Amino acid sequence: MAAPPTRARADYDYLIKLLLIGDSGVGKSCLLLRFSDGSFTTSFITTIGIDFKIRTIELDGKRIKLQIWDTAGQERFRTITTAYYRGAMGILLVYDVTDESSFNNIRNWIRNIEQHASDNVNKILVGNKADMDESKRAVPTSKGQALADEYGIKFFETSAKTNMNVEEVFFSIARDIKQRLSESDSKIEPQAIRINQGDQSAASGPAAQKSACCGS
Repeated sequence: MAAPPTRARADYDYLIKLLLIGDSGVGKSCLLLRFSDGSFTTSFITTIGIDFKIRTIELDGKRIKLQIWDTAGQERFRTITTAYYRGAMGILLVYDVTDESSFNNIRNWIRNIEQHASDNVNKILVGNKADMDESKRAVPTSKGQALADEYGIKFFETSAKTNMNVEEVFFSIARDIKQRLSESDSKIEPQAIRINQGDQSAASGPAAQKSACCGS
């Protein structure tokens, strides 16, 4: 019998772990279901702890395997979900445009990210349920955009129900992460400079300066 492959990663070029966070009831699970399975349900089932889906997409000629974690928004599960921040490469901050408190809590969620996630994690702000009647809207689009601008992150309004901007959100953050990963890959090789202890003159040359500014 043939030996199994040492690492089954021929089916993708990048593996990207994403995390959906936000208050309970903002539609995180519906967004994930719409993106991963192309379906939508009106029945509300609270996520218990953590759940995840996988979808592989094509992006700029590369196959990107997205592992998307859906977290519980309730306070009692907060300690479980903090462990998942650490491995996340991108985080979608989701609020409900008809629920102002879920929008106001985005600042608390960002503080959680700053505490628990890696410094270079990509973030994106998502105002969900944008299909709802304007009379029910509690958070204007301009307010969402202003908050995103304040933190220097991208902003989308979505509807899991009508599939508005759902693909765009996930593709946008995946593209930004892929760019960050490819840039960091290209910076790994260059420097292997050896200085002999007795040779002080070697220190006089310019030491391959890097100005790494990752704006995304």
